[in-house]
Parts: sequence; C-alpha cells; structure tokens
Amino acid sequence: MSFFQMLRKRKELIPLVGFMAFAATGATSACLYFLFTKPDVILNKTSNPEPWERLDPSKPQKLLNFNQQWKPVEELEIVKSLTK
Repeated sequence: MSFFQMLRKRKELIPLVGFMAFAATGATSACLYFLFTKPDVILNKTSNPEPWERLDPSKPQKLLNFNQQWKPVEELEIVKSLTK
C-alpha cells in the first residue's frame, strides 16, 4: 500500500499531512535563512575559532530591539588589544 493510496482511504489524514509539510518547510527555510544571513552562525569552527570577533556591535543581532545603544568598554578594548 503506497502513501497516496493510504491517503485516499483515510481522508482525515490529509490536513495532518498538509500541516506537517508546512511546518517542515518553514523550519527548513528558517534554518537556511539563519545559516546564510547571520554572521554568528558557523559551520566550520576550525577556520574561525572566534566568530564573535567579526560581529559588528553597532549592528543589532536580535529580531527586535527597543532603545538599544552600544558603547565600547574601554577596559575591554585595552585587554583585547593586549591579547592580540
């Protein structure tokens, strides 16, 4: 018995299959979107062991930001320059 024959026999499963296909498509597209557009998502950690160093702190990384203001911390910048 094939999948489509089963759906013809049990018509109540058609909405369930439709919702599951919609959810799987949405999850896959969200994963691909974040993989290709977000700089903090990495696949190969050996080529870039510290990916957070490449992020622009003035550019918001969240989906929604309200009244976000970024100012560099002087002590952190000094430590960062000494460790490099």
